[in-house]
Amino acid sequence: MPHETALISTIAVCLALAFVGGYVAFRLRLPPLVGYLLAGIVVGPFTPGFVADTKLAPELAEIGVILLMFGVGMHFSVRDLLAVRAVAIPGAVAQIIVATALGLGLAHLWGWSAGGGIVFGLALSVASTVVLMKALESRGGAGTTEGRIAVGWLIVEDLLMVLVLVLLPVLSGSGSDASRTVSSGLVATLGITLGKLAVFVAAMFIVGARLFPWILHHVSRTGSRELFTLGVIALSLGVAYFSAHLFGVSFALGAFCAGVLVNGSHLSDRAAADIKPFEDAFSALFFVAVGMLFDPAILVQEPLRVLMVLGVIVAGKSLAAFGVVLLLKQPVRTALTVSAALAQIGEFSFILIGLGVALGLLPKEGQSLVLAGSLLSIAMNPLVFRLVVRRGP
Repeated sequence: MPHETALISTIAVCLALAFVGGYVAFRLRLPPLVGYLLAGIVVGPFTPGFVADTKLAPELAEIGVILLMFGVGMHFSVRDLLAVRAVAIPGAVAQIIVATALGLGLAHLWGWSAGGGIVFGLALSVASTVVLMKALESRGGAGTTEGRIAVGWLIVEDLLMVLVLVLLPVLSGSGSDASRTVSSGLVATLGITLGKLAVFVAAMFIVGARLFPWILHHVSRTGSRELFTLGVIALSLGVAYFSAHLFGVSFALGAFCAGVLVNGSHLSDRAAADIKPFEDAFSALFFVAVGMLFDPAILVQEPLRVLMVLGVIVAGKSLAAFGVVLLLKQPVRTALTVSAALAQIGEFSFILIGLGVALGLLPKEGQSLVLAGSLLSIAMNPLVFRLVVRRGP
């Protein structure tokens, strides 16, 4: 493919196949995202025919994540997030511990190292925010108490995974001569990371709380619709980019915080409506990019291991979340909604497992298993959501 047409070809073909796949899935009474995932497999490197650019597609998908999380933030307030902290924080931590232990158990069974098992378990423990929000939006549940708890839960997971991604290279050091260096490096890295997070929060909620609504207000006074839409997109992408590069947080978390602060503006509804079409188009590319990573051969080569991984994702951590929510004295419906929302894995899992493979902590097979578990759990999640919530009180 000529370099100068790679971007155009990737966007055109991926969106066209996503549209066809989504329409066929809808006609078959399946969620459209199943069609998007299949479109990704078709244009991926593991199937014959056209192969989309494997570097451009994930970056385009990241734009979808940013726009989606910015839109989610515009429907939440700081008060909403603080209201669910008593459930979201202990729930997310407990569920991550249980899922990581289950993943570690599988890794031990397969003869992998303990370090690789921990990375593998962590990758299985964190759910995809994109998939969660699609499931909540399709049922009008984003603004409910259950929806707020689920989103708050995933925000806590994102924060914990930011720490893990920063600390993992330090913790991967081994050998007696390196132990002292690793210990001192761990303390220094942890301090720097927490300091950056503190500065990020302060900058967002002290400066951004006034600056972002002010920007939208003055742009709206121009009377130009295109300038307002451009301003909203620039704000979401710009804040996400600089948050990631200056403070080390994820694109998704930076965009979400920006959206929460824009929620303080009287123009937040208009901003959300303007950005929605872009959000829908690029979030479809997210699912296409996930499908591109999947090698169908793993289903033939390691079907039992794939099923075991899927069991941890769909059953293991969901049951853990269900039990934790009940222990925190929340209604059964809330427990069902949260457990169904977490029965999948996504973007953070890919990043974490890729880093684990790069550091030599686990074999390449682990990445293939995580990708297989992700694609299958994402495809199943709308059905799981429908069955679990329907059976609830």
